[in-house]
Amino acid sequence: MKNKNPRFFGLHAAPPKRFRMFLSMLPFVILIGVYLLAADIRHRENPRDKLLPTLSKMGLALKTAAFTKDKRTGEYLLWNDTYASLKRIGIGISLAACVGFVLGLNMGLLPGIQSLSLSFVTFIANIPPLAILPILFITFGVDELGKVTLIFLGTFPMITRDIYLAVTKIPRETIVKALTLGASQPGVVYRVVCPQILPRLIETVRLSLGAGWLFLIASEAIAAENGLGYRIFLVRRYLSMDMIIVYVLWITFLAFVVDFMLRKWVALRYPWYGSEK
Repeated sequence: MKNKNPRFFGLHAAPPKRFRMFLSMLPFVILIGVYLLAADIRHRENPRDKLLPTLSKMGLALKTAAFTKDKRTGEYLLWNDTYASLKRIGIGISLAACVGFVLGLNMGLLPGIQSLSLSFVTFIANIPPLAILPILFITFGVDELGKVTLIFLGTFPMITRDIYLAVTKIPRETIVKALTLGASQPGVVYRVVCPQILPRLIETVRLSLGAGWLFLIASEAIAAENGLGYRIFLVRRYLSMDMIIVYVLWITFLAFVVDFMLRKWVALRYPWYGSEK
């Protein structure tokens, strides 16, 4: 009987592997093509147009930012900004992951910790972090501490609640068996349940990075002396779209690389996690 499964659309579509690769690349090709066409049209009408810079102008902006020392500071701006931003988001997300993991793990297993913390974590999660950004800068200053605190507060509740929900889904039989075999309560928490939740933590951190980048850029745009967000909002005064697009693409590339590395880490270190899902 002839296979009637749809090849493109439908619940049971089964396109060939090469066709799937083509479909995944098609939106990017269309986007680039539309941009290049629009930029060419605008530059034919006005060679000094800044709204849609050509590839040559963006290449020049990349060369200036990444491979030419700044006359004022003597540094390569792109790499200096990248280091500053990655340090801030790395510290903020790492602290949020550690605190959120420990708190979510204990909330999911210990009813007393759940009663004490769940309502408070939910309350913190409902506060828009950007709304309290002025309070954070007044309280912690406009240096690194204020920016890291914003990233921490913006991602910590999400990680905590996700770990808490993951722990509550662990079969109770596993915990009962461990206790029956003589495990202590801390042993159940950190030697039985903890290894099962670690891949979920990595995946939760991966999903939280989008919010982390948002809070990072917002904090750097308001008060900073370096950083990717700072540079974008600095050059916008001069309508330097070529530099802005270069920085936006660089941020996107960094986010993609970190996301890819975390996904590969889970796949290699915890192969059972993907099959279990």
